[in-house]
Amino acid sequence: MFASFIQKIKMIARDAKLRNRILFILGALLVFRLLAAIPIPGVDRIALEQFFNGSSFLSFINIFSGGGLSGLSIVMLGVGPYITGSIIMQLLTMMSDKLKALYHEEGEAGRRKFSQYSRMLTVPLAAIQGFGFMLLLQQQGILDNMTQFQMITNLIIIIAGSVLLMWIGELVSEFGIGNGVSLIIFAGIVAGLPNAVQQILVNYDASQISTYVLFAIISIVITFGVVLITEAERPIPITYAKQSRGNSKTTTGPSTYLPLRLNQAGVIPIIFALSIMLLPQMLTNFLGAVQNETVQSIVSGLNAFIANGWAYGITYFVLVFLFTYFYTAVTFDPDAVAKNLQQSGAFIPGVRPGESTAKYVGNVISRVTLVGAIFLGSIAVLPIIAQNISGIQSIALGGTSLLIAVSVVIDLIKKIDAQLAMREY
Repeated sequence: MFASFIQKIKMIARDAKLRNRILFILGALLVFRLLAAIPIPGVDRIALEQFFNGSSFLSFINIFSGGGLSGLSIVMLGVGPYITGSIIMQLLTMMSDKLKALYHEEGEAGRRKFSQYSRMLTVPLAAIQGFGFMLLLQQQGILDNMTQFQMITNLIIIIAGSVLLMWIGELVSEFGIGNGVSLIIFAGIVAGLPNAVQQILVNYDASQISTYVLFAIISIVITFGVVLITEAERPIPITYAKQSRGNSKTTTGPSTYLPLRLNQAGVIPIIFALSIMLLPQMLTNFLGAVQNETVQSIVSGLNAFIANGWAYGITYFVLVFLFTYFYTAVTFDPDAVAKNLQQSGAFIPGVRPGESTAKYVGNVISRVTLVGAIFLGSIAVLPIIAQNISGIQSIALGGTSLLIAVSVVIDLIKKIDAQLAMREY
C-alpha cells in the first residue's frame, strides 16, 4: 500500500497539469486561511473565547464558516450563507414545477442557472446572518458599541468576505480537483484540530487514562464505520433491450446496475436538524436580558431542555432520522428514474417498465434510507453520548466534522485516482 502511495505521488509530480491543479487547491486554501486570520475591528478576544467555549451553537456555525467565526474574521460567515441558499433552492424544487424542471430536466445549462439563483440568494442571507451575529455579540460585550456607519461598514465587509469565499470555492471546483466549498469546510476543520488537542491536554486527568485509550480505539472504529457506510451502495440490476441489426442478427443488450447509496442525503439532514435544535440556544441568548416573568420562565424551560443531555440527544436523533427521509425524497425522484430507463430502452429484470419500476425503486430507496437515517442519527448524537457517559467535555466522537472530513478525503482521493487513470490510458 505504501509503495502504491509513493508511486501515485511520483505520477502526480511528473504530470504538470495534475500538479498545477493540486497546487491551485493549496494556494486557494492558503488565501482562505490568511483571510480567516484578519479580524473585524473592535473584537474583545478574551470575551469571544469564553463565549465560544460555552456555546455549541457557535461551534456548529464555525464548522461551516471554515473556522473563520471563532476569530470574528472578515470571512466569519464562510460558505455558510451559500450552503443555506443552495439548500433553500433545493427545497423550493418541491414547491415549484418550473424550478424542478430547471434542475432535473434542462441539463447542464439548467443547473448553471439554478446555481446562479443560489449565488444571488447568498447575498441577502449573508446580510441577515451578519447583522444578527453582530447584534448578538454586541449584547454579550464581545464587540464594542458601534455607530450606524461602523455597523454598515462591518456588515459590507462580512458580506463581501462570504461572497469572496464562495467565489474561491467555485474556482477550486473549476481549476482544482473536487468540490471547492467542501474543501474550504475541510480546511477549517483541520485548522481547528491543534486547538482541540490543546484542550484535551489542558483538561488531561491521569486517573482517566484508560478512558482516553478506550475513546481513541472507539474513534478509529467509528472512522472505519463512516468510511464503510459512506461508500456502501445497493445496486439494482439494469438490462437493456435486445437490438436487431439487419434482417436476422440480434444482439443481447448490455447489463449494468443502478447504484443507490446508503447515505443518499449526505450531511444535509444533520444541518437541518441542528438548525432546529440550536434555535432554543439562540432564543435564550436573545431573551436572557428581557426583564419579563413570562419570558424568563420560557428561558428557564429552554435551558432545562438544553441541560438535559439525553432528552436533547433523543430529540436530535429523531429529527436527523426524519430529515434524512425528507431530503432523500427531495433529491431522488423514482418516477424520473423510471422514465429515463424506459426512454433509454432499459428495464429492471422481473419488473414492468413505467409505474411498476417507479414503485419498485421507491420501495428499495425507502429501505436503504432506513439504514442511512439510523447511521446519520447515530453519528450526530455520538458526541453527546460520549460526553454524558464519560463526563469529559473535551472529548467528542464522530459528529458532523468527522463525517464531512471523511467524505471530502474519500471524494478527493477518487478524483485524483480518476485523473491518474485517465492520463495513464
